[in-house]
Amino acid sequence: MSVRFDDPNLVSHAGLVPVMRLAETAGMPDLADDLLTLGTTAGSNAGAKVASIVAGMVAGADSIDDLDVVRHGGLPRLFTGIRAPSTLGTFLRDFTIGHVAQLEKMANQVLGNLVELVPVLPEVDKLAFLDIDSKITQVYGRCKDGARFGYTRVRGLNFLGACLSSPLSAPVVTGTRLRGGNADTRKNATSFVHKNLKTAREQCGTTGKLLVRMDSGYYVGEILATVIDAGAWFSVTAQQNVSVQKAIAAIPEGAWQKITYSTPIYDEETQEWVHTAEIAETRYTAFTNPTDNGQFITARLIVRRVKKTNPEPTGELFDVYRHQAVFTNSPFDLDTADAQHRDRAGTIEAVFADLNASALAHFPSGRFAANAAWLTLAALTHNLLRAAGTLASSFHARARTATLRRQLIAVAARVTRSARKITIHLPEHWPWQASFTGLFTATHT
Repeated sequence: MSVRFDDPNLVSHAGLVPVMRLAETAGMPDLADDLLTLGTTAGSNAGAKVASIVAGMVAGADSIDDLDVVRHGGLPRLFTGIRAPSTLGTFLRDFTIGHVAQLEKMANQVLGNLVELVPVLPEVDKLAFLDIDSKITQVYGRCKDGARFGYTRVRGLNFLGACLSSPLSAPVVTGTRLRGGNADTRKNATSFVHKNLKTAREQCGTTGKLLVRMDSGYYVGEILATVIDAGAWFSVTAQQNVSVQKAIAAIPEGAWQKITYSTPIYDEETQEWVHTAEIAETRYTAFTNPTDNGQFITARLIVRRVKKTNPEPTGELFDVYRHQAVFTNSPFDLDTADAQHRDRAGTIEAVFADLNASALAHFPSGRFAANAAWLTLAALTHNLLRAAGTLASSFHARARTATLRRQLIAVAARVTRSARKITIHLPEHWPWQASFTGLFTATHT
């Protein structure tokens, strides 16, 4: 047995063909050419360079050098204008924060076009969830702009992320914003929430009920007032300050209702699986301090309590509980409102995990704006894969992006040409042949 890398007609990622056709149909290259005004030689032909980066990310590239994956074998016969990694690195390093804003505008318009072309967000016009959170990605270069030690005690870059979903769909990313590694959770959060509410309404068709879900880092009166002004509901984990604790203590004992979780919840603090809990609610007015804007927002305080277990054999004189409070103005019943808020973590954490397992495994550049552009394109790639999965099958519509790459993108093929027609020969008995065919047909008709 021997090995030779000598066949110019083989490709390792045949799934790039329908996915990049979908990107072209959604207007990605043309929008990049129209909106990006870098004004330098490195910034010319922006559409081809953005498409080359996105194609590499679709194939799983997590660094600039990895983008070379789209230039092997027969891929140059299938795609024109593919740029070398060195050219793409120079392109990214020419970005300023203003150019990143242009790129974000392009990504939002592409998302809007994808929503129109593909039913990626079914029934989002009836009920939608907008989830906001932040994440720190560890970096290792001391010279990376903005890299700092944050609350996770690792050197990294912090970014805000927002994702939109319906009860029937997997989430798409509506926006990202890169920040320094030691940024406070609330930094630029109000404007970020406002921007993503606008994207959800104007680009994604969320004309009906919209619930914005956040953790305690966003328990800020200015943020919640922004959500209310946009005609949406909020559901935010309440900080356990003295006022909230008094409100919880005032809940009558008879108001608590027992609930049993069909799927146990893991408690990070106690490192135990929680099977049952009790919930209750009360009215509460938050942000009453006049020196801190004093928004005086009155809404529901939904409280979940879990009985603490005592490892001592002597037992307890009285029950002791751990409480978690959710501040919300949503009209849903108590059980539904509690469940909807708990679903927030699973939704946006799945998006972060998908990004972390691909393009955002690293921030590849030493320049802050280049990494911000990389982040924006990673989010765009995620949305493109979500739309492609929707066209492939009902299973792939909600599958993780790693699954989409394994089953639909990383498919080996041989390229032939006869009578001026290109044919892509795929493996016989490929387990996901029907899904791949459905995706290809939908993007080439």
